[in-house]
Amino acid sequence: MTPGKGAAPVKEVLAFLARAYPGARILLDHRNPFELLVATVLAAQCTDERVNRVTPALFRSWPDPPAFAKTSQGEMEDAVRSTGFYRNKAKAVRDLSAVLVERHHGHVPRTMEELTALPGVGRKTASILLGACFGVPALPVDTHVGRVSFRLGLTASKDSTRIEEDLAKAIPREKWWEFATRLGWHGRRVCIARKPRCPECGLAAVCPKRGV
Repeated sequence: MTPGKGAAPVKEVLAFLARAYPGARILLDHRNPFELLVATVLAAQCTDERVNRVTPALFRSWPDPPAFAKTSQGEMEDAVRSTGFYRNKAKAVRDLSAVLVERHHGHVPRTMEELTALPGVGRKTASILLGACFGVPALPVDTHVGRVSFRLGLTASKDSTRIEEDLAKAIPREKWWEFATRLGWHGRRVCIARKPRCPECGLAAVCPKRGV
């Protein structure tokens, strides 16, 4: 769908987000695309803050894809244990590192197709890499972006793929990345899941689901 009757006006949403969150950025600490890729995989069902406490030591021990690919499953499990689901995550970061070495000369690829072909990498993770590291228009739909988009009437879906499609139609392509990043910050700070802070929200006047 595209925003219909009752949806918050896209121009007003974009203008508010630009005023409220001009410096919005990815909250996962990283120095290069590989570090962000690993951090994003580790962040599944885990807070960014927790991941940021784990990754400095992780990248001191294994600084690049060849080092990750060569480490043992047990060593990696111990290193990422506190992020939860550590067995699956350890396997994913080791496997994707091996693929980076074998197919991409140790470099993180720059297309959605190549990124989502890596073990453990879905569209959201790929979109984060494309937008944050490579300047490619991208719309990562996390829980915050999905929730706030639904409340604003920019989508009628709760499915991340459909939400991405709806937002891609509603938001100018050149603004996709800044929109998703800023909307995510708004979802964390104001339009929270259980009790949205509507009286504090600069979009309350145009929000069709105020208080929901």
